[in-house]
Order: sequence, then C-alpha cells, then structure tokens
Amino acid sequence: MANDALALAGVDAFYGDSHVLHGVSFRCGAGRLLGLLGRNGAGKTTSINVIVGLLPPRHGTVAIYGTQVVGWPPETIAAQGVALVPQGRRIFRSLTVRENLAVAARKPRGGLPLAWTLETVLSAFPRLRERRDQFAGILSGGEQQMLAIGRALMANPGILLMDEPSEGLAPQIVAEVMATIRRLKEQGLSIVLVEQNAKLAFDVADDIVILNSGRVVVDAPAAELRRDGVELSQHLGIY
Repeated sequence: MANDALALAGVDAFYGDSHVLHGVSFRCGAGRLLGLLGRNGAGKTTSINVIVGLLPPRHGTVAIYGTQVVGWPPETIAAQGVALVPQGRRIFRSLTVRENLAVAARKPRGGLPLAWTLETVLSAFPRLRERRDQFAGILSGGEQQMLAIGRALMANPGILLMDEPSEGLAPQIVAEVMATIRRLKEQGLSIVLVEQNAKLAFDVADDIVILNSGRVVVDAPAAELRRDGVELSQHLGIY
C-alpha cells in the first residue's frame, strides 16, 4: 500500500536446507511502530536479516516505500532509508563515541521530520555527550545501547529496525531506552521493534505481529489486542 514504509509478502527464507520463514507477510505503516514478537527461534531476527538484505528470501517480496528491494545489496537498501540497531549492539569498541557516530553519518534525505547530526544525537543522549571522547568499549551496557541507537540515527533513516534493544539491560536503563523509542516514534520515524518482552512492545506499539515457528500467527493493531486479549501463553510461552 502507498502509505506503507515497509511491506513483506509471502517471504520464505532458508539457512542452508533449514526452512526458517514460511510465507511471512506483514507491514509497517509510515510513522507507525510495529512490535515484532515471538519466542527464541520464531524467525524475528531472520525477518530483520531479510529486510536489510543480509539473507535473500527464496520466495516473496520486500518493499521499502513501495520499491521492491529483494536482491539488492545491504548498502543499497540502507541508502533507501533503512537503519538497523542490531541485537548485541555491535558497536566499534576501539573507536570513541564520537567516532562511532561519525562513521555512520549520512546526509539527510528529503521529507524527514528531523535531520540527525552529531550535535542532535548528542543532544538526544546527554550521557553520550559526556563520554563522547571515551572509547566505546568501556561504556556500560546501557550507554552502548544508546550509542547503537544514535549510530543508526546518524544514517538519517526513515525506517528504524531495532533488534532486542532491551536485552541484558537493567530495568532503569530499559525504561530510558523505551522512552527514547517513544520520542523517535513521536518524531515520525517508522519503527520495527523486535522484542521478547511482550509488555514493553505492547506499551509502545501501534501494531503487533507475532511469529511462531516462522509463521505469522497474530497481526493486529495493538489497541485491538489490548481490548480483546491475545493468548500470549500459546504464542510466546508466557503464563
């Protein structure tokens, strides 16, 4: 659809002979936050890898702002306005905070609600400003996660993919990260939030997709699921 920032349709993906995604279809509307949920091995990170071009699907399509990108290299997909905050953060530990941000800088494209520069990222993350000349490897886990988010924003994306941003963080730091995600959503970014913590995702998401064994088993507005209820224990192992 014309107002979709991201759309997957009928995606089958394999690792070798292992069939991981089975006809996966979902959409992230422009300016909306999609919570992508599922237990370990459900296909969440595989879906992200397909979107960014790290794993070409055997079947199906991936569209960014209506443009089909299957078969495109990751750097070309990134140039379409897609940025990833990867699971495990994957910052450059031997570079300073400032250098980590600078290497990801990309000129803003037209139509973005906010242009991200070194100054605007440091303003959004005051803790990073305090540590801008320190090596990233000595930052705390929470500070490294903020740096990973800031680095992704330096690419001035229209679509932000976030893979398990709360993983391994203390509750207070998780609250800070989620507050940042809310601010980004309010600024008009289209966000796909991969989370195992269903409560966090339901608190911020406009729409929810739940994967189970590589298949979409729930695809609905978050408000509808909150109102009508969803059997999370069946799909996520939550009791």
